[in-house]
Amino acid sequence: MLKLSFLKRLVVGGAIAAVMFATARINAQNLTLEGQTGGFITPTAYVVLSNQDHVWSNPAVSYHFVNASSVIGYVNTFSVEEGIANRAEFGYTRSVHFEGNSPAFSSLWDYSGMNVFNAKGVAIKDGQFGAWTPGIGGGVVVRTGDKFVSGALNQELYGSLKSYTNEDVYVAATKTWLKPPVPFLLNFGFKMTNASIFGLGGQSTRFMGRLFGGLGIPVPLGHNLAAVPAIGFTQQPPQVVNLGAILFPQGSGAHIPTTMDYAVRVTQKDNPHFAFDIGVGHVAGVIGHTAVPTGIPNPPYVVIPIDLKANAVIGTGLSYRY
Repeated sequence: MLKLSFLKRLVVGGAIAAVMFATARINAQNLTLEGQTGGFITPTAYVVLSNQDHVWSNPAVSYHFVNASSVIGYVNTFSVEEGIANRAEFGYTRSVHFEGNSPAFSSLWDYSGMNVFNAKGVAIKDGQFGAWTPGIGGGVVVRTGDKFVSGALNQELYGSLKSYTNEDVYVAATKTWLKPPVPFLLNFGFKMTNASIFGLGGQSTRFMGRLFGGLGIPVPLGHNLAAVPAIGFTQQPPQVVNLGAILFPQGSGAHIPTTMDYAVRVTQKDNPHFAFDIGVGHVAGVIGHTAVPTGIPNPPYVVIPIDLKANAVIGTGLSYRY
């Protein structure tokens, strides 16, 4: 009887916690690395919330830092996002970059950063047509002033530094389920893009379709706080403009893996205004090989791996909604 009573209290306690989550809007002020509402990297079918009887939201702002390895360097993003009638949002992010210290490859990222603009609309709200109805939204991301990799190699190969503009056009389906036995947040999407690694890897050779998604499990912490351990993925275009010209053997292609992120978000359960993210990401390791002249007759060159050393990058983020 004692065991049954304890289990009953445990189940009831879990149900109460789930109801508390159900009354919370724990996702809508959380901004991604590029400024949209979403996970650490991937956008969701949610937007910055507007208060009742208000068309315009209070702005949401965020700062993210990613230690993207000794080769790529350090990425800082500063974002501001505005919501419209709980159906749309738009915003701007300035990505500020500091160079790594690899004498062989860090020059490909020796630039101050780029501008990122985004807009999103929600066609179907989460739960609009029943408890299991996911939210459906779509948006665009435009990055300007992107000189990373493709632009830098353009200067090396053709004598002129080129600044690229690349875009994502995406649709996302997102479901937050906050009832027993297991609450979860599931997100899945499809995008057309010509950006490699969100522009940090340069311009892809063509505009192509890629998948992204993620899964999070909300856990109550007490003191009106919740933690959301999550995993996310984003497929990357396989090839990068101008990169093939330095790969060895000639005509070989690069290997740009799927970006993975493993993060924990801490936020408020009721009337949330802030979110803190910390996580680890898998970006890229050895993406190919290149031949480097030795300056001597024998051997005339040596083949070395192009190792981005970004298999375990550390990232943090802080979002706040006024």
